[in-house]
Amino acid sequence: MKHYPHHLDLKPVSHVQGTVRLPGSKSISNRTLLLAALAQGTTRIMELLASDDTHVMLMALQKLGVQWEQVDASQEYIVHGAGGAFPVHHADLFMGNAGTAIRPLTAALAVTGGDYTLHGVARMHERPIGDLVDALNAVGTRIAYTGEPGYPPLHIQRGQIHAERMQVRGNVSSQFLTALLMAAPLMAREQAVVIDVIGELISKPYIEITLNLIQRFGVQVERNGWQSFTVRAGQQYASPGTIHVEGDASSASYFLAAGAIAGGPVRVEGVGRDSIQGDVRFVEALEQMGANISMGDTWIEASSSGALKAIDADFNHIPDAAMTIAVAALYAEGTSTLRNIGSWRVKETDRIAAMAIELRKLGAHVEEGEDYLRITPPAQLRPAAIDTYDDHRMAMCFSLAALNGAARKGTAVRINDPKCVAKTFPEYFEVFTKIAGKG
Repeated sequence: MKHYPHHLDLKPVSHVQGTVRLPGSKSISNRTLLLAALAQGTTRIMELLASDDTHVMLMALQKLGVQWEQVDASQEYIVHGAGGAFPVHHADLFMGNAGTAIRPLTAALAVTGGDYTLHGVARMHERPIGDLVDALNAVGTRIAYTGEPGYPPLHIQRGQIHAERMQVRGNVSSQFLTALLMAAPLMAREQAVVIDVIGELISKPYIEITLNLIQRFGVQVERNGWQSFTVRAGQQYASPGTIHVEGDASSASYFLAAGAIAGGPVRVEGVGRDSIQGDVRFVEALEQMGANISMGDTWIEASSSGALKAIDADFNHIPDAAMTIAVAALYAEGTSTLRNIGSWRVKETDRIAAMAIELRKLGAHVEEGEDYLRITPPAQLRPAAIDTYDDHRMAMCFSLAALNGAARKGTAVRINDPKCVAKTFPEYFEVFTKIAGKG
């Protein structure tokens, strides 16, 4: 894994072109690991993401007694399913800053029972988990906060589950519903479990990923729109044998945006029109901004056809990839507005605040609302040292400010703490450099 210096200096880049093989999807990787651990049988996982977040999940499963092995030095893993209950009933688990690990694991552990503590880095202890805990404790689990109420760290003990009907709020994080859906078959041994969503459900495409993978592991979920989900009694997870992890569609956004800004074509491989990830819809936003997009079953390509146009759109469905649009807006003619992105505030950092601060360093005029950003680019980008807030997506997004676009030139950019990209894409800057022509 790459070891980065304290900062990385990027010079202006005149043109980008090339093909990028994407790392595996974080969302698919961590869901698949947990489902494989809970399933009956052995699962061979191909192209698992190598990153901090998947390492956190692998180490937690190991501590819980789940046996797995990596095939040579590849990204192929073999997970020996524990058949619906973890072999180890007493464990202290470090979850880093991995929301895709701590939330589903909390639900699974609370339902299967034992004595567990879950904690993470300081930022994890600021990321809400109260809606999930409330939903679980209401049906008899015993989850207690050992720090600030509503946030990790957590202490889980064995409860008495009566989960015919559950309720969870949908407007803070879709991961709470994902966690309940993944744990539901463990609660539906004797009778069906119904999960009702209270209020608006955000980030719906991530629930589609969850439902798709649950089905791959042999469990059917019946749904009533986005309002309620039913898991019939008596279903158990069973290994699908071999499962391939798609390339990460959120990671694809940086390279596709680069092609849209600075010529291209740039092709990403590992994700395409057949993807189960909602973030592939990022390309619709790039097309609205004037980029040329073409797609195959397992690839997407972007190129520029002149200056980008400003965009005004709702990005509730693709909050992670929408960060890339915020930086692409620097190359658009006019003012862009990103709406319905309130979930940014409870991610790896408060991304609305962080994005506003860093865009202003480059000379942009930014209006920051509770759940929106409005970005007016400057006549010329200013050189800047970008702080990354221990947030992988901040580092990757702002690399794009070095690109020369049709509307305005890129600038010298210093990325502070570039190693934060290890959360999902440890080799990001090497790959970025490969598609970047000499400026």
